Amino acid sequence: MKKNSKLKVSIIMGSQSDFKVMKLAEKTLKKIGVSFETKIISAHRTPQRMYEYAAKVEQNNIGVIIAGAGGSAHLPGMVSALTHVPVLGVPVESKKLKGLDSLLSIAQMPKGIPVGTLAIGEDGAINAALLAAAIIANNNSNVRKKLKNFRTSQAKSVKKSPK
Repeated sequence: MKKNSKLKVSIIMGSQSDFKVMKLAEKTLKKIGVSFETKIISAHRTPQRMYEYAAKVEQNNIGVIIAGAGGSAHLPGMVSALTHVPVLGVPVESKKLKGLDSLLSIAQMPKGIPVGTLAIGEDGAINAALLAAAIIANNNSNVRKKLKNFRTSQAKSVKKSPK
């Protein structure tokens, strides 16, 4: 990964239906002030688009990829196999197996092709954005400060006693 403070996060997903969950990653990155892009790239239906995307990741200043996928969930692993940029996989809940199929597909990558795997669904999308921000913060002091402020604000929002 380039040592540069202009790195952004790329949020990709296998289909339009995944955006319901993945827009929470966008919302979280906006809150922290991290630059990002969002694209639909299907490992199965648009493999050429996926190859072209992965080939240009580094020249497009992508520092982290958040890949959301449901069903057999090949997108995170395939993109990870094609680039050296960190890939965070978000299993999107499926109708048939409630996202367990997606979780296992993303988590069970063979050695040598890592994908950081987050929780199924909305919590996974939000945590993927926070983890991506933390990775970007390693090279960007502005993002580091905003992430610290976010965490401080989050801690202050927890009440000390129930009402």
